[in-house]
Amino acid sequence: MGVRGIWKGFGGNDVDPVRVPDAEAAASRVSVVSDRDRLAMLEGVEASDLAWFWATDAECRLTYLSAKAITQFADDRPVIGQPVARILKTASEDADQEEVKPLSYLLSSRSSFTELAVSINGDEGKESARKWWLLTGRPQFNKKQDFTGYRGTVRDITATYEEKRKTSRMAAFDALTGLSNRHRMTQRLTAALTAYKIEKRSCAIIMLDLDRFKQVNDTLGHPAGDELLRQVSQRLQRVAPTGAEIGRIGGDEFQLIVPDLDDRGKLGDCANRLIQMISQPYSIEGRRAIIGTSVGIAVAPYDGIESSELVKAADLALYAAKGGGRGQFRFYSNDLKESAEDRREIEEDLRDAIVREQLEMRYQPQVDARLHIVRGFEALMRWEHPEHGAISPAVFIPIAEESSLIDSLGAWALTQSCKDAAKWPGTLPVSVNVSARQFMNEDLPTVVAKALSESGLPASRLELEITESVFMGDVGSAQDMFARLKKLGVKLALDDFGTGYSSLSYLRQAPFDKIKIDQSFVRGCAEDGKSGRAIINAIASLARAMDMTTVAEGVEAMDELETVGSLEVDTVQGFIFSRAVSQGDVVAKLESGELRYEPVGPAKHRAQRRTLFRRIGIVHEDHHYVAMLRDLSRTGARIEGLLDVPIGTDLVIDLGEGQIVVGKVRRSQDATQGLEFEMPLVSDGAGGLCTRHRVSPYMLANVGMPLQALPSGHHLAAAAAGSDTSRTRPRFMQVDVGGGASRAG
Repeated sequence: MGVRGIWKGFGGNDVDPVRVPDAEAAASRVSVVSDRDRLAMLEGVEASDLAWFWATDAECRLTYLSAKAITQFADDRPVIGQPVARILKTASEDADQEEVKPLSYLLSSRSSFTELAVSINGDEGKESARKWWLLTGRPQFNKKQDFTGYRGTVRDITATYEEKRKTSRMAAFDALTGLSNRHRMTQRLTAALTAYKIEKRSCAIIMLDLDRFKQVNDTLGHPAGDELLRQVSQRLQRVAPTGAEIGRIGGDEFQLIVPDLDDRGKLGDCANRLIQMISQPYSIEGRRAIIGTSVGIAVAPYDGIESSELVKAADLALYAAKGGGRGQFRFYSNDLKESAEDRREIEEDLRDAIVREQLEMRYQPQVDARLHIVRGFEALMRWEHPEHGAISPAVFIPIAEESSLIDSLGAWALTQSCKDAAKWPGTLPVSVNVSARQFMNEDLPTVVAKALSESGLPASRLELEITESVFMGDVGSAQDMFARLKKLGVKLALDDFGTGYSSLSYLRQAPFDKIKIDQSFVRGCAEDGKSGRAIINAIASLARAMDMTTVAEGVEAMDELETVGSLEVDTVQGFIFSRAVSQGDVVAKLESGELRYEPVGPAKHRAQRRTLFRRIGIVHEDHHYVAMLRDLSRTGARIEGLLDVPIGTDLVIDLGEGQIVVGKVRRSQDATQGLEFEMPLVSDGAGGLCTRHRVSPYMLANVGMPLQALPSGHHLAAAAAGSDTSRTRPRFMQVDVGGGASRAG
């Protein structure tokens, strides 16, 4: 076609001269310009690279493109004759750009467009060599108004556009990791939830917070911390679900947006993979560092409809995961709001608990595995709150660690334990737990020395129990602290061995005197086919070879005690001998001279069951009943409240907060039924169970409820009330197991 054809496309003749009159004053103002001159001007523009020209046929196949423009294609592939939308694409078709309609859409709609940023398609793998053009086009029509193609101009804007993209990327992406930043993640989540609300789709958000990152930053320096964050981001990209967007939203916090995933079984598996991957050792500037992560998960529309609501839900879940001991995941649930408020109240009261003498040290005996004679005591902190009663250490210790109260709390525990042990008849040792945060405090040796000096307790009678989490972060700093503590003459015990982050090399390097075998290996160790026995035996043999003693924790059943006693374990600790008792009870026991403890417990280990006492909803046919949930496992439950339900009956169980599970009655006696679930429950990350799927708020909105996150309570009754199902006569009598009354329906 050439530029001559382009000129005709814009309305010019071949080369005949034309006069351009003015209707009002033709005589006074006349300009005579030949088409040859105009054509020469266009050719000059084309040759100067100020602008190039393009044209298509009616099928939008390229019929002309300036020669200089053709040379910008990196290979020798044909250009003329190709569909324009195949060789060019709009900037919005790149993931990082603002939303603009694709070029194919604009061409098919016969729309005019000006200064549309496009790139040469096919250069995605050569980002540095990609060319960017500014495309202007106008549809052409013949006298019959039939579409004949496009005519337009092209301008090369590669240099300025790449700079613009770079600036835009800096505003949207984290400079350190290359991940999306908080601003971009907020925009993406808001846009996704807005679209998904219309399309009735789900979207999960996963929040991660690194455990012990500050420790690495403080001990190895900020450059090492930056390198660690880069390595974490690389690992996240390797194990994140397909289609997930990953962002660093500040400090050591990361966020994943996962579209179309609401299966909490799969989300829990994903969280466990993230935790496992991030917890693997890192090599930072030739030094080994280990961190961990806690994970909070929320899913739209179940936990939030708007982005701010969903992020808040995920934050609460993350907070709960950190409070549960770190290295865990949690799903959001409505009770987390109340839990967060309770935690704030506990934190405030904990600050005054020592002054008000609400805290007390209690002592659990560590008993010879074969002779059953006491060999020492472990100090355990207890808190009797004047209003809330006994508060578990599993609740207030994590709060103390989060609020920086753990140092003062730990110092008090050391001082009190040393004072109490100094009053015991004989020379039995006392073991005191030291948290990872306490351990990394430079003042810890000073605190220990002061406690020994004030109490008069010999250093050889004090044993510090340290968990494997102290190896997270800079191992060199941990070794320095071990050396300073051993210089005082105290003994060191490695607590919860085998459940954390240590390796066998640390046992060789760290000066431990004792290894405590975690109760997770002891539970059920006597049962056939269990690996616990083999693990216990291996740990005990290893400890003996390294001149260390061993303690098996959490022994509760006679078969466990017999198994542990038959191995090379030195001492046993657990309810089978005694719970933690007061200072007065310890002194009385030791003064009596009777140092033997008689084991008392069940003959065999029984698998842990979750015994619950809460009301649930039951639906059978089109009737809603209320029952009491007594026991819950992954595969079934025991309920009370319906009289004489036949075996084989299918019941729909409403566990609350949209959790629905179908159960078949396998046992039935009077008002008690044993159910087998059609689909097993999954872990909620906190030792509890939940359903994989929940009733969608979109479904509830269809029966007249407002579109909102799932509130507390049971929703089947509301859904049934909004349906048109004809009601039949109730099949079962409902029994009030609390008050003894009964009613039908």
